[in-house]
Amino acid sequence: LSSATRESAFVHAIASAGVAFAVTRSCAEGTSTICGCDSHHKGPPGDGWKWGGCSEDADFGVLVSREFADARENRPDARSAMNRHNNEAGRTTILDHMHLKCKCHGLSGSCEVKTCWWAQPDFRAIGDYLKDKYDSASEMVVEKHRESRGWVETLRAKYALFKPPTERDLVYYENSPNFCEPNPETGSFGTRDRTCNVTSHGIDGCDLLCCGRGHNTRTEKRKEKCHCIFHWCCYVSCQECTRVYDVHTCK
Repeated sequence: LSSATRESAFVHAIASAGVAFAVTRSCAEGTSTICGCDSHHKGPPGDGWKWGGCSEDADFGVLVSREFADARENRPDARSAMNRHNNEAGRTTILDHMHLKCKCHGLSGSCEVKTCWWAQPDFRAIGDYLKDKYDSASEMVVEKHRESRGWVETLRAKYALFKPPTERDLVYYENSPNFCEPNPETGSFGTRDRTCNVTSHGIDGCDLLCCGRGHNTRTEKRKEKCHCIFHWCCYVSCQECTRVYDVHTCK
């Protein structure tokens, strides 16, 4: 994390989002005494609907995250500017993914009235979204400006032909280390002996994960339960089968 890489950008964004998420959830669950539910409903939810439950106050969670995560990012250098941008991108993700949750009311399961409230998504959705932003992070260059308080560093998009990054995009200005080989200085374990998927064209595929070095294949016998039968009442009996699998590992 000492380098201004896209990995560092992702960690700052998801950590900042995590603070906002945890504070917001804590407020809604009543475990914090300084906050509660969000009472500022954004208009009527719709016909046959009414506000109810506890809307999560993401604005308050974002405010706390901003005070906490950005507390040390007040230096006039490029790294602080990068961290502030990525922290805010993580928090904005929480606000952008707020959605209505509703519960039906009525006789015999009818939905005559819906009670609705604002809720955060699962944090897994936030992580998946920020992973996409990591993949498309914008490379920047550092510019120095002379101001009344001294020299100030700012960031500018490196490639003018690309769309400039928005407040929702992650930014970085240093290249990532080579994670293909072990490097104790960067914390990389390399990818040798990693299990890979020979049929995948994604990051878990042998072509990408093995960094072009190729892969080894071995057969592996595994004992598994098979031919299971349910007996009334109430237990299941199974046989034990030995199956052979191909296991592919990076050279």
